[in-house]
Amino acid sequence: MTTETMDATPSKMRWLQLALGLIVMMAISSPQYVWTLFVKPFQGATGASLPALQLTFSVLVVLQTWLSPAQGWLVEKFGPKLLVAAGAALTGLGWVLSAQATSLTMLYVTYGGLCGIGTGIVYIGVVGLMARWFPDRRGFAIGMVASGYGMGAMLTTFPIDAMMKASGHASTLVFFGVLLGAIGVAAALGLRTPTSADVLPPPAVLVSQGKDAGPMEMLKTPVFWLMFAMMTMMSTGGLMVTSNFANFAREFGVAEIMLFGVAALPLALTVDRLLNGFTRPFFGWVSDRIGRENTMGVAFLLEALAILLLLLFRDNALAFVALSGLVFFGWGEIFSLFPSTLTDTFGTKQATTNYGFLYMSQGVGSVLGGPVAAAVHDSAGSWVPVFGLAVGMDVLTGLLALFVLKQMRAGFLGAQGAAPLVAVAAPAE
Repeated sequence: MTTETMDATPSKMRWLQLALGLIVMMAISSPQYVWTLFVKPFQGATGASLPALQLTFSVLVVLQTWLSPAQGWLVEKFGPKLLVAAGAALTGLGWVLSAQATSLTMLYVTYGGLCGIGTGIVYIGVVGLMARWFPDRRGFAIGMVASGYGMGAMLTTFPIDAMMKASGHASTLVFFGVLLGAIGVAAALGLRTPTSADVLPPPAVLVSQGKDAGPMEMLKTPVFWLMFAMMTMMSTGGLMVTSNFANFAREFGVAEIMLFGVAALPLALTVDRLLNGFTRPFFGWVSDRIGRENTMGVAFLLEALAILLLLLFRDNALAFVALSGLVFFGWGEIFSLFPSTLTDTFGTKQATTNYGFLYMSQGVGSVLGGPVAAAVHDSAGSWVPVFGLAVGMDVLTGLLALFVLKQMRAGFLGAQGAAPLVAVAAPAE
């Protein structure tokens, strides 16, 4: 084998791994992102009230995020191939079994429980794996697979809606559960952990990587808890706006205004989903070049400005669509920036388990964002205080990134003897 062939092999293999990880993430995104399509059919099948039925979604999100440390440990112990494949299979099985649900308990166990556990294993496993394969392009690679989860349901939303109208929700759940589960399993079986020969060493990048640390050591450090608090605030603030998007669009009176032949609300939701996916690899790529904290400061302050402008121009339908897209563009990148920063700080050896602990902050934000926003709105009779809280958390988190996290991480890495930062482009492949 020639030197050129040997040098090319790690490059080709890691891009194949990225493609497989992206496919698996897209395959397991539908349970979260198309849940709203199944609400009415599930109400009819179970006879449940809307609040009781919506607990299914809460079960899914909580299990997906709060079990992630244990899920990450399992992936590291048994390897990504079998565990991620099992997660994809569980997700598909959750849909297949939920098709037969006639009670809330069965729905909680199948759609909420199996899908929540399955999607959590896949998400944590794939993100942790990409952190290992791409030490020189970590932000971009993690952003790419995260965008698959954020945008994957775009390919299934309309087919699922059409099949439900033609064949009912039960047949749709069985068909897509089997199809998406099979695609996810097939892609996952091609995943593998890189060896030292696989990984292209980053000779000059914008980040210093700390020594490998396990979760117990990591949890004792102030820098981890600062990142946890920052991601919690970004999750909560962003979800205050995004989870109540349709509600305030209707209250602002712009939801049904026609733009380019389409009502403003569905147009905004389409634009938002695109930008929520695109922002993850984009800002991940930017952070590989200008540094994690600098990118956080730009992105988080951008979201604060977008939310403020959205509030000021809330009566203008065109501005509403454009600015809501900017809000999502400034929010979705947390799923590439935080895992990248965490791995830069605590190494790759137990990156999957470590990120599982940080990912719990998204669960906290999911629980707080919607209910807190609704409570504040009901108390004040207006969405203005909700927007104000979201802007305040964005600004605070952006400033913490620039003026606290950057210095704290530099001190932590310096104490470990990490290499100094250098501003040189990533190596060509």
